[in-house]
Amino acid sequence: MMCTAKKCGIRFQPPAIILIYENEIKGKIRQRIMPVRNFSKFSDCTRAAEQLKNNPRHKSYLEQVSLRQLEKLFSFLRGYLSGQSLAETMEQIRRETTIDPEEDLNKLDDKELAKRKSIMDELFEKNQKKKDDPNFVYDIEVEFPQDEQLQSCGWDTESADEF
Repeated sequence: MMCTAKKCGIRFQPPAIILIYENEIKGKIRQRIMPVRNFSKFSDCTRAAEQLKNNPRHKSYLEQVSLRQLEKLFSFLRGYLSGQSLAETMEQIRRETTIDPEEDLNKLDDKELAKRKSIMDELFEKNQKKKDDPNFVYDIEVEFPQDEQLQSCGWDTESADEF
């Protein structure tokens, strides 16, 4: 079935993911309610999002909805179930989905590191200039201002002498 996702949201009571999509064959805008079952405040949002996206009943409708967006919706639901306000949940999600440039990524476990890398990949894809973009310019050369004289590094000269 050919459909284009327009909006995706969450209903807290009873828990459900709501998708507003356009049926490309008929050109009609429709709404699909996908109930969320067996989800608690202790559930893993990533796993729940993957299960919903791979569910055969909903797979064709959720093709255009990113896994990250579904994870975020499940995070809102988990925050609601644990008694947090919407503002607190939004702040928590913002902290989880932004990268702190001062954070030492070497100290993270594998799961957290993979999460940070996927956030960086998503940000890179969003900011990347492609050939089809109207502002795309091939082979840009930029002159960086040099206020001070460049200092040579000690390892640069020492390694040349050793060989």
